[in-house]
Amino acid sequence: MGNFLFKKFVKNYEDVKNPEVRDSYGKLAGIVGIISNTVLCLMKIIIGWISGSIAIIADAINNLADASSSVITLVGFKLASAPEDEEHPYGHARIEYLAGMAVSVMIILVGVELGKSSFDKILHPSPLEFSWTIVIVLLLAIAIKIWQALFNISAGKKINSLALIATGTDSRNDVISTSVVLLGVLAGYFFDIHIDGYLGLAVAIFILWSGISLVKETISPLLGEAPDPDLVTRIEESAMDFEGVLGIHDLVVHNYGPGKIFASIHIEVDSSVDVMISHDLIDNIEKQLSKDLNILLTAHMDPVNTQDPNREPLCRLIENTLRETDGALSFHDLRIVPGATHTNVIFDVVISPECRGKQDEIRAALEQQISQFNPKFCSVIEFDTSYVKTSKI
Repeated sequence: MGNFLFKKFVKNYEDVKNPEVRDSYGKLAGIVGIISNTVLCLMKIIIGWISGSIAIIADAINNLADASSSVITLVGFKLASAPEDEEHPYGHARIEYLAGMAVSVMIILVGVELGKSSFDKILHPSPLEFSWTIVIVLLLAIAIKIWQALFNISAGKKINSLALIATGTDSRNDVISTSVVLLGVLAGYFFDIHIDGYLGLAVAIFILWSGISLVKETISPLLGEAPDPDLVTRIEESAMDFEGVLGIHDLVVHNYGPGKIFASIHIEVDSSVDVMISHDLIDNIEKQLSKDLNILLTAHMDPVNTQDPNREPLCRLIENTLRETDGALSFHDLRIVPGATHTNVIFDVVISPECRGKQDEIRAALEQQISQFNPKFCSVIEFDTSYVKTSKI
């Protein structure tokens, strides 16, 4: 049914890279969430009031929180799609993350209040009214929540939306909480075991855990998390596919929200090639990758002297040394500058973010190997931290 709704209400639904299409997906998911969660909330409040079950009422309020979160998601997508302005030249796409944060905080507050009510029910237990109507309603609620989870996760994956995937995950968690409530109703009827308050408390704890988990997920992109490894790989491979590119380094990816990704990269070219030809190559790479990957790419040209006979042996030596060195990932910008009494071997070493206090050891190992290669070679080494997830050379 999810695909049916996408086809019915999202124009050009397959063009998920289009910001307008992406916005339509988010708005549709928000409207569907508001309607379905409101219906579930009303159903559960009625049967919870009839049966006197705090656990069912707790689950109903959880659905009310879900409906409120859908409102915030809907508003968030609307605001996030606003165009750039003078004060926000990178757009407003990060509002989607702020909407997710607001939903997460709301879930936590609801969990706290439900915990209080459930604890009071434990202290003052009362028997529940049972009817098969209650069971049928709860089974229907579970079925709707399963559909909600599949719908939101599917939409989230299609448009690469953390907010929608989190909403789908929350719906999946609700399947568990409603199943627990149903278990309590059946236990009270068949075995005369009154655990309603305890199950309500369990649901409250589950809601709190879910809210805290969602806070962590929404904070991460706001703090500036590492870019998607798949995107990094596609940028690197696409750039290297161009004839005339000798190597790449210093890739940095900035995420200003879904659909607002800026990247910069250094591209090595042969210094003997006409500078205008190399410049044209860099321009073509920028334009092609920006179009294909839906990013804004800026490329810097690094000329490399490929004619120096010492270059290839030094490259192999440095690579082999770094493979055996903890914390070192790669190197770039190798320049060999001869002088009257010595030759400077200048290059940058890329280290992992987790590397702590290893630079002196890495420098010493490289200096030793280069000195053994040629005693007149002096190493001039700078260190860069990798801003993308990468493996050793």
